[in-house]
Amino acid sequence: MKTTTLLLVLCSFFSVSAGEYNPVLDIEDVAPKWEALPATNGKRIAFDDFKAKQVLVVVFTCNSCPYAVDYEDRLNAFAKKYTGEGMSVALVAINVNKVEEDLLPAMKVRATEKNFTFPYLFDETQMIAKQFGAGYTPECFVLNQKREVVYMGALDDSPDKTKVKIKYLEDAVAAALAGGLPKITETVPIGCRIRIVRTRRK
Repeated sequence: MKTTTLLLVLCSFFSVSAGEYNPVLDIEDVAPKWEALPATNGKRIAFDDFKAKQVLVVVFTCNSCPYAVDYEDRLNAFAKKYTGEGMSVALVAINVNKVEEDLLPAMKVRATEKNFTFPYLFDETQMIAKQFGAGYTPECFVLNQKREVVYMGALDDSPDKTKVKIKYLEDAVAAALAGGLPKITETVPIGCRIRIVRTRRK
């Protein structure tokens, strides 16, 4: 009995923590990096390309999810308000879905149609979504200057833009710029499940 209790205590002590809703990352964890990924603008963009920015916002999104589509205008508005030359914040969107309507050619069309002012990247390996523990589109992560996660989850509190009362993303960015954590650090993502392809074990 004593041996069993000791093992339970040790397992609890050495267990890797994750967030309340995220299976991989917790608040103040250092975010995983990605190598250069293809973007809709024809460039290849890596995590470290944003190192000059004080805050980095990573949003997992796609073309095919109606929730993600509904948030496109809100992402554009956020980007115009907080990002750009001389600003301290960067926003990058990443798509990992592998159905035809979410592949890079379709992403280029969508980026042009919506006039995205932020990079829209494609990761065909889906690895970066797995490393972030992202499971939905849209799902956002706010990283501070140390690239620690200060917020993860939904962009705001309602898929209906006319009913939004709390802008989680903007509150988190303001807190990160001030060197702290927002009052709300994690929320349940609202959106479609990311279509992760599971590899079979041999």
